[in-house]
Amino acid sequence: MSRPKVLTATEVSRHNQDNDAFIVVGGNVFDVTDFHPHHPGGAQIILDYAGSDATDAYNEIHSPDLILSELGPSKLIGVLDPDSATDKWRKGPPKVKRSPSNELKPPLRTLISAWDFEEVASKVASPKAWAFYSSAATDCITRDQNKRVFDQVWFRPRLMRNVSKATTRSRILGCKTDLPFFISPAAMAKLVHPEGEKDMARAAVNKKMIQCISSNASFSFADIIDAAASPSHPFFFQLYVNRDRSKSEALLKQVKLYSDRIRAIFVTIDNPVPGKREADERVSSDDSLQSGTSGSRAGNDSKGGGLGRIMGSYIDSSLSWADIAWLKRHTKLPIVVKGVQSAADACLAAQYGCAGIMIGNHGGRNLDTSPPSLLVLLEMHRLCPEVFGQLEVMLDGGIRRGTDMLKAICLGATAVGLGRPYLYSLIYGQEGVEHLTDIVRDELMVAMQLVGITNLENAHPGLVNTAALDHLVPQTEGHPYARDTSKRDSLGLRSKL
Repeated sequence: MSRPKVLTATEVSRHNQDNDAFIVVGGNVFDVTDFHPHHPGGAQIILDYAGSDATDAYNEIHSPDLILSELGPSKLIGVLDPDSATDKWRKGPPKVKRSPSNELKPPLRTLISAWDFEEVASKVASPKAWAFYSSAATDCITRDQNKRVFDQVWFRPRLMRNVSKATTRSRILGCKTDLPFFISPAAMAKLVHPEGEKDMARAAVNKKMIQCISSNASFSFADIIDAAASPSHPFFFQLYVNRDRSKSEALLKQVKLYSDRIRAIFVTIDNPVPGKREADERVSSDDSLQSGTSGSRAGNDSKGGGLGRIMGSYIDSSLSWADIAWLKRHTKLPIVVKGVQSAADACLAAQYGCAGIMIGNHGGRNLDTSPPSLLVLLEMHRLCPEVFGQLEVMLDGGIRRGTDMLKAICLGATAVGLGRPYLYSLIYGQEGVEHLTDIVRDELMVAMQLVGITNLENAHPGLVNTAALDHLVPQTEGHPYARDTSKRDSLGLRSKL
């Protein structure tokens, strides 16, 4: 086996143009000339480091082995002569500081609700991290209504029951879990903590709950699962379908190697194009941010610095229900469609053989004034109740309390997901994730006992009063009275205007 070519820092520095670009990562020299024009986050970040050492910026964001798998062995030119590199050369271009401020963090033990974590995150997270996590589409109406509709549902407690012994144990897609809620997929958790999704995985194992890993996670799904250090703990994997289908097929092939750990694929359907998240756009992105799974990178352009928009630029907007068959050819895992917003699409998910649906609206981050998640759950009861017997129904969006969880479960949800709250809790690392889990688990347990049940199998719609929302639930798939005027041109009406 031949020895790798050794290049000096001076030799690497000569390759600093858009048509001839080398970078150094971990002592290895890579040719990124052909790659940077097609980079999902734009070429500028790569060109900023062209001819220099990008190791520190690279390792700060994602796993060390990503670059070789992304570029391929043919782009590995050689190794850097360490004696030839000065400290100034290694420093590279200036980087944006992203570390949370510890000065404003109160002791973890003083936080007693999910809202407390959100309050701390608003003060401690970097401006970009807070904008990315908390922002929603345009006027943020759906984001806020996701929570408010839960507050309009009242319990109908049944008392004088023996509730001395209660349990929150459940099954989600056949997986045993101590909790009927899981960590929803959320991108770039490393924005608030260097261990990001790895610490979420460790906490999930300790609390016997499930984590759904995002395609845009800071680390590769393999690194996240390996960090959990548990040979049997289940995970779910969320998939954004790449417009280059071969990349999604390759990713699913990698997932297959972990099929004893990854138990389901959640394919996101509510993000064919990114929504306009103004708070996220207003704060410039750090170009060194990159997903450890999709390889997508942050950037800035004439529209702003929206992480969600720029890092999601690879997502296939042509995805259709017919592609469920394509997915099934490339994975044998149960398929859950994530982001269902109507009873009609819930019916289609059942017809196309999906194992489950996840009702949601991307946390209100895409189409503002799309329906709050709980209203869609009620719409299913009114228009297609049979679907509850054909697949598992999950829900996320607006969940902040154990009472919210119990209301959703009473109305037929198998489980609920928490996204933003877990990102906020990660300010405190693994301990924060575990503390938040304890808080909402205790809230759920108390709510169960006070409503008169000791097992989630005993939850049923009769335990809640939805009268304040019933008038908002559609009674038909179409509009109740407005007529379709899209064909009025056939009457010559527009020509007369």
